[in-house]
Amino acid sequence: MGWWPDDPEAAPGLVPTPRSTEHENDTDGETALLLAAHGGDVQAAHQLGRHFAQRGDRSAARHWWERAAAAGNLDSAYNLGIWHEKHGTPAEAVRWYELAANAGDVEAAVNLATLLLDQHGDVPAARRWFETAAGAGSRAATRRLALLCEDGGETKAAGEWHRRAAMDGDLASAHDLGFLAYASGEEDETLRWWELAARGGHADAAYHLGLFLQANRDPEGAEAFFRLAARNEHPGAASQLGGIALSLGDLRTARAWFERAACTGRIDDQRTAGFVCVEMSDARGAGHWFSRAAAGGDPEAAFNFGLLLIAEHSDLQGGQHWFRQAAQAGHHRAAVELAALLSAAGFSREAERWLADPPSPPWSRTTEPELVARAELAVAAVARRGGAPLRVADLTEILGTWDLVTRPLRDHTDVTAWLTERSGLPSGAIEHLASVRATLLRPGGAPWPTPGEIEHVLVTARALRSGTQAGQAQ
Repeated sequence: MGWWPDDPEAAPGLVPTPRSTEHENDTDGETALLLAAHGGDVQAAHQLGRHFAQRGDRSAARHWWERAAAAGNLDSAYNLGIWHEKHGTPAEAVRWYELAANAGDVEAAVNLATLLLDQHGDVPAARRWFETAAGAGSRAATRRLALLCEDGGETKAAGEWHRRAAMDGDLASAHDLGFLAYASGEEDETLRWWELAARGGHADAAYHLGLFLQANRDPEGAEAFFRLAARNEHPGAASQLGGIALSLGDLRTARAWFERAACTGRIDDQRTAGFVCVEMSDARGAGHWFSRAAAGGDPEAAFNFGLLLIAEHSDLQGGQHWFRQAAQAGHHRAAVELAALLSAAGFSREAERWLADPPSPPWSRTTEPELVARAELAVAAVARRGGAPLRVADLTEILGTWDLVTRPLRDHTDVTAWLTERSGLPSGAIEHLASVRATLLRPGGAPWPTPGEIEHVLVTARALRSGTQAGQAQ
């Protein structure tokens, strides 16, 4: 139910609930309240406002709350703030919230600050009222102050406010403190705050702590926190547990976990559930998950769905359709298979076009779990406060490529010079790759990379890989 009973326009969660009093359920009739209110009883006037609000008589509710508020009733002033916020008169809402807040009403101060920030964009005024409310013990205001400081680049102040909120029981702020510590390279603090939030029931904190432990080569600890997150319905944790079961050869358990994650719309897990179904000889299940992922735009799933349609149903037309979808999205093998189908069907000219310029094969090498975990943590850290999004696959490719091309080295003291000499690439490009890799593996020494940096570094990584593969071929 919204602010008014049976109000279809009400927006639950956007506007606070009106405040009642301990006398709300008194059995006194409306006539007695009217007599008392007309006789100057301020509390009776407030109760009348609530009474008429519950009946849906907005005009009468406002009238009696205004009388009570003018006589000093803070609950009525607070409710009038809500009344005007709900009905699109924010200037009046500010006036009434301000009246109550100036008299020491903490909830009114929080609502006033929120309104000034969200609808007026008045950060300084909002911050003053949040500080007032936080000083009076409002945990919600303390957290909002922390987020305001983060948005303003005041990392130290943000950490202090988050710490106050976290110590007061705010699990979201404890989770945020873990990320602030992780970005600063303070791993003990990262562990402390994520574990506090995770054990309090914060699913994201449990999941990120699992990744953190995985990145630090503690698979047993990571699995324990993935299970804790999964109990709180975290789809990423279900995916991780599916991967663990798959590595142990337990296809039935792996399928259950991947399907649990896939049902939330995660395309990667839909595709992986399809692969597990293939391993279990369940063509129907594989087709279901490949088709869902393919419809979501996943080229690998589209390619495999095409293969399945041809192998299981002799559906050449369907196979051609999904090969084309995958090839247009840059899938190398789909382009080759599409060309073969087109050639067999007599469309040799189109087949030649696909063979003449097929998409480059993507990075498909299995990367160490700790590197994947570092990539995912970096992506989450950047995205947490609305940063420019990065892709886990791109960061994994960067880390995996460095691991691949430096594997022949026994002494890594001058790896940059060695790679420069071996590849013929500019030393600056190699150094940039090394710098981004170092930030991903050990945050705190430099800011997180931007999407533009990642694009430049990927060019270097792919060039290094090409040189390594050419050398191996010789």
